[in-house]
Amino acid sequence: MLRGAALILGLVATALFAQESTNDPDSFDIEPPLLIPNRDSEQQTKTAPSSARDVDLAKLEKEFERAKRNAAGVERLYKIGALSKLEAEQRTLRVVHLEFDLANARLVSAKEEMLEKEKQRSNSEVAKIDMAQAEMSLSLAIKAAHAATIKREQADISAAEANVHRQEKLLALGSARKSDVERAVQKLAQLRAPKN
Repeated sequence: MLRGAALILGLVATALFAQESTNDPDSFDIEPPLLIPNRDSEQQTKTAPSSARDVDLAKLEKEFERAKRNAAGVERLYKIGALSKLEAEQRTLRVVHLEFDLANARLVSAKEEMLEKEKQRSNSEVAKIDMAQAEMSLSLAIKAAHAATIKREQADISAAEANVHRQEKLLALGSARKSDVERAVQKLAQLRAPKN
């Protein structure tokens, strides 16, 4: 009886202490309005769209390199027990997805460059050598995007197959429901379905 009363008293004291800390006189429940309105929208209009594209491409490249470094020793970390198998699979899948995003961003960049060269060609401002280089970079970007797409589809299917096997094992152990297995099988079927 005494133990229960002490527990209730402790819970009440914790709740009151938590309320006291949120009633700080220097904190605001509502953010005050900006003194200079629309400052963010003015800065966005000043930046050129091509520089935003370059920054986005650079950001994707950095994320891709970071993901590759994180996935580099994933097998060793799994074997020593520092990572679960699921997390190891997710890290390698993230690398493939970022590679796909990067290839598509490079393809968009190459298309925009080609369109710019076409405009300059119509004004007779660009040489044939520059056009050939732009066409070559566009064709390489298209090939890289197709290869990344195929690699991503295969990685997604492999991950979905592993998830189905994992859910089946968990169901056999009693840790999963049939609906979990059915959902995993349905996702795998969607990934395997031919795309139009």
